[in-house]
Amino acid sequence: MVKLKRRDQSFLITIKNTQNATWQGVISWVDEDKKQSFRSTLELIKLLDSAIITNDDEEEESQD
Repeated sequence: MVKLKRRDQSFLITIKNTQNATWQGVISWVDEDKKQSFRSTLELIKLLDSAIITNDDEEEESQD
C-alpha cells in the first residue's frame, strides 16, 4: 500500500498569457531551483498537486 504524505511548498506563479479561457505561464519553486512552463490551468493544478504530494517511500530514500 502506498501512503501519500503532504509536504510544505512555496511557489511563484507567473501568468504570461490568457488564451482560450485559460492561463499560460511559468511556475517556479521558491525552495528549489526549478521552473516549469504550463499551457493550461489544469496543467498548473496538476503540477501543484504533484509537487505537494509525495510518496512516503521517496521521502524515506532521501533521508537514508
